Amino acid sequence: MMFHDYIIAEVRLRCNYDLASIIKGFKPFEVEVDNTIPAATITLHDSSAPEVCGTPLASSYLAEANADGEFIRSESGYAYIVTRRDDTSHKALFEINYITKLINCYIELTDSIDISVLRFGLWVMYGIVIAPLRGIAIHSSTIEYDGRCALFLGESGTGKSTHTRLWRENIEGARLLNDDSPIIRIKDGRVNVYGSPWSGKTPCYINRHFPVAGFVRLSQAPYNKIKRLNALVAIGALLPSCPHIFAEDNTLQDELCTTLSEVITVTPVYTLACLPNAEAAHLSHSTLFA
Repeated sequence: MMFHDYIIAEVRLRCNYDLASIIKGFKPFEVEVDNTIPAATITLHDSSAPEVCGTPLASSYLAEANADGEFIRSESGYAYIVTRRDDTSHKALFEINYITKLINCYIELTDSIDISVLRFGLWVMYGIVIAPLRGIAIHSSTIEYDGRCALFLGESGTGKSTHTRLWRENIEGARLLNDDSPIIRIKDGRVNVYGSPWSGKTPCYINRHFPVAGFVRLSQAPYNKIKRLNALVAIGALLPSCPHIFAEDNTLQDELCTTLSEVITVTPVYTLACLPNAEAAHLSHSTLFA
């Protein structure tokens, strides 16, 4: 069977379908086969999802697909089941063997396929693959400047995309790397951030990586003020931007916390209370890149 290869954050994904032709954003990560790189193998099954038994861990709602998701710990690993609210008979299943990194996706591959379901299910599985490799898909808007990156974190609606837009408009040389879910990985004692096929509503799919200059958690305020956090508070600032459903599983949560503990020893974390103006962008820029 023909497999297509993609490399994201130096992890190879092998798929029996051409993901680049199905999901916008995968094309820049397509590569020639390289068996020396850690790999996860994805098999897309154009068939009904089989029943999965296991321990329910967390539930979520996929607003874009009007569907409910259930995260399960199964006998061999993990499963994520997506059920449409308007059609309870149709389910999509994503399951992974935690040891072998074999991913099975059961979803109807038709012209009417809901790409948001496939995209999110693969994101969940990929997050499981990279967790023991000291990698995290972190919810942020990421700016590259002078060969390093700043990651801006915050809840939806806080103004992450607005703040990085202000960087691009007011700071010469600032470029967007990813606007929703870049990948951070620790390698050789250094924290790097990688572009990914998951960039939210902004089509920014860049196959590059850079060292991380710092993390900044944003909050709205009638003034601009930035503060560096100590180690204990820094963990609390980063954790909410990691995959929420992983928090319900001890193994995945331990992997995340181990990675974050290493991250904060070598990379600064800040909070920025700010207005949506150029002054806020210049303040965070001068703090991280002075």
